[in-house]
Order: sequence, then C-alpha cells, then structure tokens
Amino acid sequence: MAERPRGVRGGGDSPSRRIVRALPTLLIVAGLVFDILTPPPFTAVPLFVAAPLAAAPFFSRASTVRIGAASLLSILVLRIESGTVLQVVPSLEVVTVLTASVLALFINRVVARGNEQLASARVIAETAMRAVLPEPNDWIGGLQVAARYEAAQADEFVGGDLFAVVDTPHGVRLVVGDVRGKGLDAVEAVAVIIGAFREVAEHEASLEDVAQRLERALAREGERRGGIDPVEGFVTAVLAEIPHGGAEVRIVNRGHPEPLLLHPDGRVELLVPSVPALPLGMGLGVWPDLADAWGLAAGATLLFYTDGLSEARDKHGVFYDPAVRLRGRIFPGPEELLSALTDDVRQHTGGKSTDDMALVAVVRPAEGQPARRRTVKIVRRGRE
Repeated sequence: MAERPRGVRGGGDSPSRRIVRALPTLLIVAGLVFDILTPPPFTAVPLFVAAPLAAAPFFSRASTVRIGAASLLSILVLRIESGTVLQVVPSLEVVTVLTASVLALFINRVVARGNEQLASARVIAETAMRAVLPEPNDWIGGLQVAARYEAAQADEFVGGDLFAVVDTPHGVRLVVGDVRGKGLDAVEAVAVIIGAFREVAEHEASLEDVAQRLERALAREGERRGGIDPVEGFVTAVLAEIPHGGAEVRIVNRGHPEPLLLHPDGRVELLVPSVPALPLGMGLGVWPDLADAWGLAAGATLLFYTDGLSEARDKHGVFYDPAVRLRGRIFPGPEELLSALTDDVRQHTGGKSTDDMALVAVVRPAEGQPARRRTVKIVRRGRE
C-alpha cells in the first residue's frame, strides 16, 4: 500500500498528495532514462540527488531510506554497466548521491521533530481553548443546545470568538461575542468576558445589568494592562435570556450580528435590536442597555453566530446570508443545524474562510415532536 506523505494538507487522494507521492520515483526514473539515452559527458546525478531530498520532508524515515538506496543503486548500476565506476568522476558521482541520501535522513529527522513539537503545541492550544470555551451540555434548563467553533485555519484552535451558556435562577442565559483582533490579547479578552459572564449571570436580576457588568470587567482589564486603547480591544456581543418554561427570549445586542429565529414552519426571522448599541469595551461613554423580547414558540430554534459566518465570501466576493440559506428548511435538532450550516459555508467559500466562526443553536423543544422532521440539506442557490 502506498504511504501517505506527511505534511501535505488536504484530505483524500488530492492532486498535491499524488504529486508528492510520485515525485521521488519520477526523479529516479527520469534519471535512469536520461543517463541511458544521452552521451557519457551528460549526467543525471542532479536527479538522483534530488529524489531523497524531495522525499525527506514528506515521507517517513523508512521511506526516505528506501528512496535514497534506490537512487544510490541506480547510479551504481549505471556506472558498473558503463565500466566507469572506478574512474574519478563516476566515483565522485556515487559519493555525491550517497551524501545527499545521508543528508536527506538528517532533514527527515529534523522535520519529524518539528512536527512532534507542532503537534504538542496544537494539543496545548486545543486544551487551552476547551478550558476557556468548554462545550455546553446538550440540554440546559430544558432547552436543547449545540455550539460549534470553526477556526479559519485548520491547525488553529484559539481565537477571539466566544460563547457561553449557563442555567441561572433567572432562566437560561448565554453570550456570543467576537473580540477585535487576534492572538494572545484576544484570548485574554475572551477569558475576561467568559469569566465575568459566568459569575454575573447567576446574580444579576436583569440582562441589562449583566451587560453593564461585562462592560466594567473589560474596563478594569484595560486599566490593569496599562492604558491600552479601548477602541482597539472592543468586543461585539449578544446576550440572551430564556426564562424557565417561558415562551420568549430577551436579547441585548452590543454591536453584534443579529441572531436568527427559525420558526417551526421554516420561516426565518432576523432579530434586529430596536435601539443600536456600541460594542463592549469601546470606552466612548455609558448608555443604558435595552433588552428586546421576541416570542419563542415550541419547536423554534435560536441561532447565534459571529461575523465569520455572515462575512464569509465566495469567489465573487458575495457575502454568505444565513437567513436566506436557512429559510424554508427544518432540522431535527441544533447539532444537525450547525453541521449543515458549516458544510454550506465551506461550499460557499470554497474552503477558504478568512475568519473564525462561533455558532450557538438553542431549541425550545416541542412536546411530542413528530418523528417525520428531518434534516434538509442546504445546497448552493444555483441548484435550488
């Protein structure tokens, strides 16, 4: 069975994988053909040297040894057949290929160690992310919940998008947000928001008070970090509250993309705030927050997301519109909704997302929900 090259991105038998898998063998074959068909002054040694060096970063140590041995054996057989193996120049050619094969083993080892260190760093990053953004339970306060974090880059695990869902005496409360910027500063801001939210959501009587406490938590963090420009560290966020046994949702939106309400009959409603508000941490003044309320019928789904979804573009620069893509479709649960949605975004962007994406879906289950409900696959608009 052919070995899968290490370090080549993409799944399955992609063109890049096939090329890398075949390249060392093609170089050796090309060297043999060139050396046989050309006069003695011409040499194929560069091709025999390139074969093990091309294999070293991508294949295992054993495969690199086999390719190096094949290159060395090829040049030896050619020079023995020509009766020149004991001459100075042919002997140097053999030594050159041998040296390249040994060097390839060294490169292979260096790359392997680098991959091990990178894998370790990925595990640490993923662990840190799960500590900051623990996955919520499937059921919270009688509601079905699903959350998804999609990194823009396949190997990234930590970013500036955030979510948290908690059951409190006031009902199920949640926050979904997006920190401006990337890197450790963004992760620190995520930790501040999540930590403050989990604390104040339990105690504050109103959703507006929760938002104000998050505002103050960011202000304290800015002061602690030594006068960082608040405009450079703001957080767009949407906070929601669903009372226990209630049929409504209350939302405070601080400059975040509007959530969607997916009705049981397939209608989609954009939950636009009555009064626009600035993101958290802007530091441009203090205004009272205002929570808007919407009805939440049994079987309805709330979808919260960051701008990595709504600002995803296709090859023509067209933004992804989740309200349009989801209209008329019904899903058996929040997990199926998020899976279909993320698949559709990948199709829309061609797998070239440029921003992280956090998604939270909350379903108020209907009593005796019919089994006939099923996931309706989202397809490209041109195929509908």
